Amino acid sequence: MRHISIWLTMALGVFTAFTALAQPLVSTDWVYDNLETDTVILIDLRNKIDGGSYETWLEGHIPGSVHSDYLQAGWRVGRDDVVGLLPEAPDFQALARKLGVSQDSHVILIPAGVSATDFGSAARAYWTFKVFGHDAVSILDGGYQKWVSDYAGEIATGSGLAPLPGNFTAVFDAASYISTDGVKDVVGDGKTLLLDGRTAEQYAGKAKHGKALKAGHIPGAVLHPQSVAYDEATNQVKSVAALETLYADHADGPIVSYCNTGHWAATNWFVLSELLGRDEVKLYDGSMVEWTADSSNIVGIESNLDKVKGFLQGILGS
Repeated sequence: MRHISIWLTMALGVFTAFTALAQPLVSTDWVYDNLETDTVILIDLRNKIDGGSYETWLEGHIPGSVHSDYLQAGWRVGRDDVVGLLPEAPDFQALARKLGVSQDSHVILIPAGVSATDFGSAARAYWTFKVFGHDAVSILDGGYQKWVSDYAGEIATGSGLAPLPGNFTAVFDAASYISTDGVKDVVGDGKTLLLDGRTAEQYAGKAKHGKALKAGHIPGAVLHPQSVAYDEATNQVKSVAALETLYADHADGPIVSYCNTGHWAATNWFVLSELLGRDEVKLYDGSMVEWTADSSNIVGIESNLDKVKGFLQGILGS
């Protein structure tokens, strides 16, 4: 029994150290160096948002990666005509296990690497793993396109072998999650910043998501389009130094990141929580679609001050 105890202690120590090394963003070089590491699980999320699909993955992918369509595989679900919601723990557990994820896995999420909206797929999937208690998760910086650029000779085709089922156990952690009722509780509390990651037009109520029943924004929210965090020239997230400047106005206190369906909002959450290390940052998965589904919830319209802030943020983000 003593030998078993020692082995378990050592194994736990190795996994703890491995988890500690799990950076939010990893490079193509890091992935290349760990292609043969059994505990590294590469999940390719290409989907309709980026013009990708399972067929696209079959035509070329990182060796050893498994495909999981972000829009169709169950990363987000619909309930009561509200789209983009967090799945139930048993359902996400089943999805992750099917992809080969175990308790000791280091999950690497692979976006297409073609746009800010595409990056949101990986950021949202990253957040979902965190919500269900799995901290060893990273995003490939630059996505699949960066891999093609850096390792053109390392491209696999075809379906290959299906991954062995994993033993991941989903345990809900509310630290980065907030419900509609939770948002109602913090609106107007004078402490919580509501950060709107949508476009200026949607924030101002000049446009809206097709599933949202009202145009506008959650009362008191501040506009911060998620696209400002992304470098369209390199298709990578901007440097931490640049992000510190871009998000300097959101340095203290609790923050709720939202958008239409919790997709764009995931990028603002990822930057603030994971890259800048801010505490008390939550993602509202239902966002404006769920907020407006309740007719008693009011929405705000853009003020002149908001317009000035949006204009300045557009300049900084360009």
